[in-house]
Amino acid sequence: MAAGLVALDGTLLERAMRPTPATAGPDEAEVLWDNLAGVLGEVTAALRPGDRLVVCGAGCGGPMSPGGEEVSPLNIAGWRSFPLRARLAALTGLPTFVDNDAKALALGEGWVGAAAGYDDFLAMVVSTGVGGGIVLDGRLLNGRLGNAGHIGHIVVVPDGRHCSCGSRGCLEAEASGTALEALTGQPARLAPPEWVERTGMLVGRAVASVAVLLDLSLAVVSGSVALGFGEPFFQRAQAEMDALCRIEFARGTRVVPGGLGDGGPLIGAARVGLCEGGLEA
Repeated sequence: MAAGLVALDGTLLERAMRPTPATAGPDEAEVLWDNLAGVLGEVTAALRPGDRLVVCGAGCGGPMSPGGEEVSPLNIAGWRSFPLRARLAALTGLPTFVDNDAKALALGEGWVGAAAGYDDFLAMVVSTGVGGGIVLDGRLLNGRLGNAGHIGHIVVVPDGRHCSCGSRGCLEAEASGTALEALTGQPARLAPPEWVERTGMLVGRAVASVAVLLDLSLAVVSGSVALGFGEPFFQRAQAEMDALCRIEFARGTRVVPGGLGDGGPLIGAARVGLCEGGLEA
């Protein structure tokens, strides 16, 4: 869990982080909340004289109800229908807005990252889980319940591994950090080269389908797994996309590393707050 202070020009000024508690029991939801509240307290204590807080934006794993009123992130079992937006608003006293973390990243990358200047692109995170956000005609897609862009649950291996969503062979079940640890028996950062290439191939396969479906020319990929694997991952993802994006309008679609590094989720969360609060810089 992380919190940051982000300036109106997209600069990440301060940040604080704590591991997500691995707890179970009747008080699990509150233990998680107390951890997040502690991170917020750390970062707001770093507020500089003369600065003021204007809005609170948050990115959280999905699924969630519209506006992030209730969140049920698949990778945080202790939060099911947790009222995240209301709790954050009560704690900060600020106008507060919540969206899917990967959708938030898409906003950040389009603001001051690798997709700046593009009106049509996919941004995705390959980390503990896999998520995505889509900008089309300059507008972030929300979908019926706010969950549009969930590329982690595109099936890339028919009859593959069981996924936490209930399906099988989803990108998240085959290429996330959690999946890689289960498949290799060691943390994702220690994955052998053949697993790095397989992960890139599967990500390229999923991105190719989205690019053809939505007429996109750019995919921006962030997250600890993708950025940690580096060039071999991106080369393999691009090769798979080149092999699959054969229809004329999809040829040349690029997959590139996110431009915001590990600060992307926080910058994206800030952009959620600015956009939803009508404070775009």
